[in-house]
Parts: sequence; C-alpha cells; structure tokens
Amino acid sequence: MAVVQISRIQHRQGLNENLPQLAGGEFGWSLDTRQLYIGNGTTANGAPVIGNTEILTEFSNIVGLSDTYTYKGDDAGYVVKTGELVSTPVTRSLQDKLDEVASVKDFGAVGDGVTDDGPAINRALYELFCREVNSEVRRSLYFPAGTYVTTQTLLIPPYAKLFGEGMDSSIIKLDNDPASTIPDYIARTTDSLQQTGLNIGTNSAVAPQHVEISSMTFQTAEITDLFFVESAEQVHFDAVGFKGPLTTSDLTSATDSVACVRTEGTAVNIPKNVTFDKCAFEGMTYAFYIDDRCQGWTISNSKFETLYNGIVLGVSPTDGGPIGFRAVHNLFNDTYGSAIVYDQVGKCISGYNIFLDCGNQFNGAGSPAAPVIDFNSDNCVSVGDVFERDDTDDLTYARVDVGTTTSIGFSNSKEVKFGSFVRESGDTATLTDNTSSATSVFTMDSGDVSAWSLDYTITRGSNVRHGKLTVRNASTPVYSDDYAENAGTGVVLSVANTTGTTYALQYTTTSTGTDATLTYSLTQLG
Repeated sequence: MAVVQISRIQHRQGLNENLPQLAGGEFGWSLDTRQLYIGNGTTANGAPVIGNTEILTEFSNIVGLSDTYTYKGDDAGYVVKTGELVSTPVTRSLQDKLDEVASVKDFGAVGDGVTDDGPAINRALYELFCREVNSEVRRSLYFPAGTYVTTQTLLIPPYAKLFGEGMDSSIIKLDNDPASTIPDYIARTTDSLQQTGLNIGTNSAVAPQHVEISSMTFQTAEITDLFFVESAEQVHFDAVGFKGPLTTSDLTSATDSVACVRTEGTAVNIPKNVTFDKCAFEGMTYAFYIDDRCQGWTISNSKFETLYNGIVLGVSPTDGGPIGFRAVHNLFNDTYGSAIVYDQVGKCISGYNIFLDCGNQFNGAGSPAAPVIDFNSDNCVSVGDVFERDDTDDLTYARVDVGTTTSIGFSNSKEVKFGSFVRESGDTATLTDNTSSATSVFTMDSGDVSAWSLDYTITRGSNVRHGKLTVRNASTPVYSDDYAENAGTGVVLSVANTTGTTYALQYTTTSTGTDATLTYSLTQLG
C-alpha cells in the first residue's frame, strides 16, 4: 500500500502492566521490562487483529515469543502430519521444545575443570526431580563434554536420569582444596527430598528408586569412595567410568580401603536390581566392596583394572550380606590379589569372565600369590570363566578355590570343583616303549589333598587295560592299582613323593616296539 501521509510519531511510556491499547503506529515503551511495542491500528484500516505488537530488542524474550514450532521431519521428502489434518498441524513454542531436555549448564555449571560445579549440579537435581512429585516436570539432565569439578557429594534423587557424551568425555571429578573436608562419596542415591541415611523416607519422601546414569565418568583426585547406592532399587549404570587416583605402587596393600561402589540399606529398603553394563573400574582398592544385604545386582561387559581386589562380598556380612550377585562377561586385569572374593555369602555367581594378570601381586605369570576366584562359603558358582593362569601356577594357587565349601567351580583348564570334590576332564599321555626307569607322567602338589585317584585306560596295539589307581598321600605314598586287561600291556604305574608335598605319577614299560597311550582323569577329595 502506498504511503499517503506521514504523521508525527507518538509514543507513551510507563510500567508494562499499565500498557494501554496503542493507536495505530504509536509506540509504547515499557520502562520496567525494557520492551518496545507499536500499536496495530484498526482492522478497518487493514490490521489483521487489534492489539499491540512487540518490536524485538536485546531485552526481548525471543524464545518465548516464538510459538509456531511444528515438527516437520521432511528428510524423507514429505512433511510429517502432526495433527489430525494436514491443515491443522500441532504447533508448540520454541521454549517448550527446548525445555524437553535440561543441561547442567542451564543451572550454572561450567565444566571447565576448575570451577566448583557441585552446587549447580545439586540445584539442577533438586529442581528437576524434587520440587514437584508429578512426573511431567522431570527432565533428563545432560552433561555436555567437559570436566565438572565438585567439592561436595552429589545427591541423586529418585527418577533421576543423567547422561553425558561418553565415558571420559563428560567427567564429574571430586577435587577438594587440601584444607577442606573431603566428602565420603562423589555421588549417592537419596530420597525425593535429597535426604540420606536414617532420614531416608521421612517427611513423606519417596525412597530411592529408578535412577539411570549413562555415558559419563565419576573420578576422584582424593582418597575417598566414588558412588554409594543407598536403600535404592532399580538403579542402572550404562557405559559409566569409575576412576580413582591409585596406581600399582599404591595397591600393594589394602590400606587406603576405598571402593568404586558401596551399598547399604534397611530391611524395608533393600538395595536391589542394580546393574552396571559396559562400565570401567580402575585406580581404587576395590571395584565393589559390599557387606550389607543387597539382592539381584549384575555387573556385565565391564572392565576391572589396576585394583587391589575386584569384587569383595561379605567379609563382615550384615543381614545376610549380598544375595544373587552376578559378575558376568567381564574382563579382569592388573589386580594385585584375588579378582573375585565371595566370602561369607551365598547364591552369588561368576560367569564367562576373562581373568588376565590377577592374584600375582602385579608380578605377572609365574608369581601366583592368591586364588583368582576365592569362594569361602557354600552355594556360589563359577561357570564358563577363563584364566590366563596356567596349570603350574594353578597347583600353587588355584584359579577357582572353593576350599571345603559346597560351592562349584569350573576351571578352564581341565577340572570341575564341587566343593571339596574335584574332577578333571580327560587327558592323554604317551608312555614310551622300553622305559626301564620310572618316568613321570605328571606331578601335583598335594596341598590339602589327602587322597586322590586316577581313572585310566591304557592301549598298546590291540591290548587294552582299564583301571583305577587309588593314592593316599604320605611321606611314602600308599597306592593300589585295580585294573582289568584283555592281554598284557607291559605297563607298570607307580606313585612317588618327589619333593616335599609334590607327588608324581610314574611308569615303566617293557620292550614291544610299540608305545602305549594313557588316557586318564584325576579325582581329588580333600
């Protein structure tokens, strides 16, 4: 439309709440909010609606004013229909859209590795998960890549979901000034009022539950525990790192006694259904040190490295200690003592794990100093576990030590342990023809084994012997060889005490021009 007249600009000023209907083209300045408006004019003069239109300035809430966001999803070449009809799409404000996910930086966290972000993170946790009980106010809390230093424990309430940009990309690090008090943990579960300890559940608070944490690392520069799962159920960690400051030189003893994860609960609020998947535990005395009752914990597909022990359960159990604790499909390496210790607990499992340099006091193969897996109570199971420890080292310290318990251990070499009963899988040896002096087939360290037996078959040409050799250990071993054969095999088996507690199965053979083959399985009963 052509401009037919230019009038003198009129304007008003005052408080925003007193802003009147402005005349067409008239300006209105809101002193208190620093917002500028212009009158629309009348519909008779062509204005679409009667009212005032805000003119954008540096003080305008641009996000709040944008209320026509519509999801298009047009990558496939067409626009998605978001409403019942194409002509009535669902529109939302940009503010509403952006508020779907909250970032810790929205609450003042910086993530520069220097600023103390603890107060900002705790404020975010409170505002998102504690102020209101209705579920629609909850939002996932996002940690953009960075190092978020804290000098206080982070209080993680029910229904909290925390996620970062990857393990060792989004890092929460406890790093206190030497003069300040070091908190007991970097983070812990709380009730819906961020209450802990004996106060959990008081003041009508919801008990700790339904927490999800993923793609980040909890790290400490101090000698303190990392994470405390208190009275919580349904807590899930996915691709989370737990990293301490200790090195192999610090881990030749358990003096520091710090753990990546500990737990505690009550008869009412038992910590249960807690999972750790694709996680990493390193630089601490223990990955898990748990005495308190817990139920149905699972650690899977994770890495354990640079530790004194990996998992220690039930040294001084409370209320029965852990039940149904499962460590499966993990890698254990560079562990000073036993990788897994199930002490005074039952119904706990180790399965399909890989154990490299464990129980060797960081000295590698040939220096066994502890069992790799140590069961000290009944009803625990090791199944499908595989070990770097060879048969020689296994004679000194077993891969799986079940002692005199009724626990079960399946060694990857050739034996199965049912409590004090041990049965090895079949093995084969060649008995050389015309051997007149006693020659050893194998040696064994008797240890606590007072007796053992050998089920065997000897074949030499068409001649076959099947028998059982029974041995009682003594300074001069007492043994008997009960067998039947279709014809003479010309083989004599014997047992000798070679050195100390080392015993050897030996043989002599006649001269027939043919070697004999010995197939055997060893059975021990301590």
